Amino acid sequence: QVQLVESGGGLVQAGGSLRLSCAASGRVGSINRMGWYRQAPGKQRELVATITNGGSTNYADSVKGRFTISRDNAKNTVYLQMYSLKPEDTAVYYCNVYAGDWSYIYWGQGTQVTVSS
Repeated sequence: QVQLVESGGGLVQAGGSLRLSCAASGRVGSINRMGWYRQAPGKQRELVATITNGGSTNYADSVKGRFTISRDNAKNTVYLQMYSLKPEDTAVYYCNVYAGDWSYIYWGQGTQVTVSS
């Protein structure tokens, strides 16, 4: 089992910045990839960004150039630095982990990000 605790959401004006954090605990040695997804009201959950154990990153086209994903392996924590936020970035952001040779998927509880225009 891997437990995930997110922090860092909030209310920000358009053009502003936020940093999300997600700390993993439990069987962290089994983690294959960490990432962030988001779900806006009435929409499906979508991938935002992912980072592998080797540091390879992947971003949704909608956030490329504005968001940066990183991880601190010593702290078992993944971050999402968000710049130039837009109202359409408003969503609940979920930390996501694949573990156990990609056999298991874990989700955080979600953190609300609201961008006002």
